[in-house]
Amino acid sequence: MNANSPEPAGFSVSHFLELARKTVPPMHPGGRPIVAGFAVGALVLRLLNRRLGFLGFVATAWCAWFFREPARVTPSRPNVAVAAADGTVADVVEVEPPAELGLPAGRTMLRISTFLNIFDVHVNRTPIPGKVSCVSYKKGKFLAANKDEASDANEQNALTVAGVVGGVPTSVMFRQIAGLIARRIICYKKPGDVLDAGERIGLIKFGSRVDVYLGPEWAIEVRAGDRVSAGSSVIARMRETAATEAL
Repeated sequence: MNANSPEPAGFSVSHFLELARKTVPPMHPGGRPIVAGFAVGALVLRLLNRRLGFLGFVATAWCAWFFREPARVTPSRPNVAVAAADGTVADVVEVEPPAELGLPAGRTMLRISTFLNIFDVHVNRTPIPGKVSCVSYKKGKFLAANKDEASDANEQNALTVAGVVGGVPTSVMFRQIAGLIARRIICYKKPGDVLDAGERIGLIKFGSRVDVYLGPEWAIEVRAGDRVSAGSSVIARMRETAATEAL
């Protein structure tokens, strides 16, 4: 086949590139500097040793894949809360409300904890639509994220979103929690921002944990061991009694 020969039927470079664009998820901007650093390191290793260079390029490819940001379809049901993170539900427990919410002593909330390993997508999303009422960052330890004490002791960023779900006014708080490997939390939302359900709010770099706090108006739809996807998996629904009481 010479240079002027037509491409095989059904194939074209543009078609291949378009297929790749649709198949390979885009990279989160927060990961680009790290991937660039991996790539430079791989080039240096390649100059020193071909095998080390190959391993460097494999590590670069893995890093690019880690920071993938796939599109998600958020359920259209108006009475649900969706997962804030990809991963495995570590536990669903009744706890005292976080101090950031300023609720009176004696009240309890339901906490859904999701553990993210290094193979999960680490882009975080809001469980409900509404307005960001509070964003607070707290320095802390870097315990393994799957430990229960990491919920309070580890470095973390907390967001509270106030909105109306299924006709019921509600506030949902969720925490981006650093882990043993994760040392960098990114949040690009601020108080006053209005969010759609499942909207991206930030990123945790490498293994970590996200806790979602829900009030008694919510009925939990997941349990420990379930796999969830941020922005698309339903984790709770508004109780019908709560909607009735709100009328």
